[in-house]
Amino acid sequence: MFKHFCRIGWRNIIRHPFYAMVSIAGLSVGIAFTLVIMAFVWNEWQVNSQLKNSTRQYIIQSKWKDANQGFELATFGPLAKALRENYPGLVANYYRFDGVTTIVSRQDKSFREKLQIGDSTLLSMYGFQLLHGDEATALHDPFSVVITTEIAQKYFGKTAVVGETITIENFAGSKHDFIVKGVLNKYGRNTVTRLTDDGNNQVFLPLTALPFFGRNMDWNNPFIVGMVELQPGIQPAQLLQPMAHLLKQNVSPQLAQGVTPYLTTLNNFYFSFNNGLIKKMLYALSGIACFILLMAIINFINMSVSRSSARMREIGVRKVLGSLKGQLTIQFLAESILLVSLSTILALFLYALTADLFTHILGKELPALHEFPLYFIGVMLVLILFVGLLAGVYPAFRLSSLPSVDSLKGKLQSVKENSWFRRSLVAFQFATAIIVFSGATIIARQVNYFFSRELGYNKDYVVSAQLPRNWSPEGVRRMETVRRDFTALPQVANATLSYEIPDGANIGNITFHKPDANAAASISSLVLTTDEYYAGAYNIPVVAGEFYSLPGNYTDSTKIVINETLALALGWSDAKQAVGKQAALQDGGGFAYTIAGVVKDYHFGSMQTAISPMAFLHVTTTNRYRYMSFRLRPGNMADVLAALQKQWAAAMPGAPFEYKFMDETLQFVYRSEIQLKQASYTATVLAIIIVLLGILGLVSLSIQKRTKEIGIRKVLGSSIQNIIMLFLKDFAPLMLIAALVACPVAWLLMKQWLSDYAYRVDITAAPFTLAIVALACLTGALILIQTIKAALVNPVKSLRTE
Repeated sequence: MFKHFCRIGWRNIIRHPFYAMVSIAGLSVGIAFTLVIMAFVWNEWQVNSQLKNSTRQYIIQSKWKDANQGFELATFGPLAKALRENYPGLVANYYRFDGVTTIVSRQDKSFREKLQIGDSTLLSMYGFQLLHGDEATALHDPFSVVITTEIAQKYFGKTAVVGETITIENFAGSKHDFIVKGVLNKYGRNTVTRLTDDGNNQVFLPLTALPFFGRNMDWNNPFIVGMVELQPGIQPAQLLQPMAHLLKQNVSPQLAQGVTPYLTTLNNFYFSFNNGLIKKMLYALSGIACFILLMAIINFINMSVSRSSARMREIGVRKVLGSLKGQLTIQFLAESILLVSLSTILALFLYALTADLFTHILGKELPALHEFPLYFIGVMLVLILFVGLLAGVYPAFRLSSLPSVDSLKGKLQSVKENSWFRRSLVAFQFATAIIVFSGATIIARQVNYFFSRELGYNKDYVVSAQLPRNWSPEGVRRMETVRRDFTALPQVANATLSYEIPDGANIGNITFHKPDANAAASISSLVLTTDEYYAGAYNIPVVAGEFYSLPGNYTDSTKIVINETLALALGWSDAKQAVGKQAALQDGGGFAYTIAGVVKDYHFGSMQTAISPMAFLHVTTTNRYRYMSFRLRPGNMADVLAALQKQWAAAMPGAPFEYKFMDETLQFVYRSEIQLKQASYTATVLAIIIVLLGILGLVSLSIQKRTKEIGIRKVLGSSIQNIIMLFLKDFAPLMLIAALVACPVAWLLMKQWLSDYAYRVDITAAPFTLAIVALACLTGALILIQTIKAALVNPVKSLRTE
């Protein structure tokens, strides 16, 4: 029997291919986009799922009274280990690491890699498997190393490389061979090897390698990543008191009172890091996907309901021939489910076809269809049944109940085509499209603002590249010589040596106060390490004094440069008042820097947070650097970069020249916002397509029903313009109502989204006006095209239609 109903349904689809195509196309587009977002969200929720005992894995974070004093994601070096040793009933295991970036080489291959120097518990605690090597001894010897299969292929061209060596450079410019003791098997995404989105660590060194890099994990170092695995049944709150006790015993009172350590599950850490940007983006994308799917479902239901009224005579004939109400109900439901099934199949095909495109748009690899869990099949079946029943319920139960005589005469009587219901659905579609369109415009404006000239410095033609390390006075002098050689190139306008570039990652913090003020009123400040050319290379305006002194050969380590925010925080309302004054270190034993200059505030990191107090130390003070930044002269960029590459190879042989333009650096800082912008653009296009498909189907169906009316109106003297207005006036009120509802909703949604940013664009009427006008024009054009064709038909043919 069901097979019979499906056969009839298929024949009905073939008999009316246009309406079937419009219904299937609109729904499949909505389902395909929802699949893409569902895949993206599901993929994000899989982070850390492959870790051993993942529900008991935690990271120790630090809540500082002064947020500028330390990093929230780090803690004191020995804390995790001390918890395990002193409270074994609470903590089952621990892992700590210090992340560094340096040059790794083998023969003629040399690349800059991210290294993770940590405890030997890495493999056993998280369940990482070695493809080659002995897990028990892989991370014990000082000059041993464990690498991933990707790194093995990169340097050796194979994975069976246990016993081979790679050369690693430290921060004093020395190099040492490390023996490969293990090759890690492929593992899933996690927040152990990839703590944040700034790169995946694929080279792992034992803790005994720390002295080679001149680093430590003592109680004076609060910048170590500490992780613990709790015993079964233990709650994070049970470790708060033990952690506070350990800090009180081992850390200076000032530090111990200024920080509160707490535990966060690795999953929560991933979603809440960076002010919860990932979680917010997932919510936003999921909301957009739900709107698009709802629009597609509404479009499908609208077409189904509108089309069903044209089949009343068929219902009457079938009743006269003996069909029961139950059979007619099942028939309509079967047809609806069949259409939804075809739409879903097409959506799966579209997903497979566009997965690579959306991988590029969203910046994350989407899983193939066969990689989804088995319950995905159940989700799709439920979706098919839900939408199919929802779309078929009206014709199935309402029209199948009409008396046979009324059905044969084509009368709807009390049903009255349910035009209010269809109009409400169309208005909802218009409103959704306006919300998505205007929202995408505002998101794009905010993202463009991130890359505008409102940054406080000029990012154009600025390139940065990481340097080989030699953190000594000799190393700094050598880099200054290298810098001068680069500035001699005609393609380079300026160059600077620094530890930081404007990407939000700085060396740490310093606490200042006026020498004659109470130390309790100290101000914590970001500290940046640069040379005297930094402000010139980035075009950061100096509002008072000078950026150290020019020309070079700067040797006075008692001077600093501060920004306007720090000058104001220290009590100088006018930047000029600060020049020549002193700023004392809180923990400097009375040492005070002399302020050489004050720079205009600029955005060093994300615009989510307000500009912080900032102090610039000269590289000769700390002897630390990471970057050489170049301001290039406009011209053929390929030739300019080739000249830089040639000079780099001559000055620093063996050091890879891996450069980034500042635009690329900012794209990484705002990667989540850019992903949301691209996804919202895509959603806008799809929303408009779905709306237009719905309008196309409804207008075509309306013209078909009113063909005879059009003929009569033409005979009675109606012009083509009058007939066009006949159809336009059906949609104009709906557009107006949709606009009145959508604009306040969109304004509230975007105001909430923008509230996360300390610096944001103003919400004006322009995005809403653009959305309404664009949608009205497209809808009007579509209606015009269809109605003009109908209006030009010979009225004699129109009057003959029944």
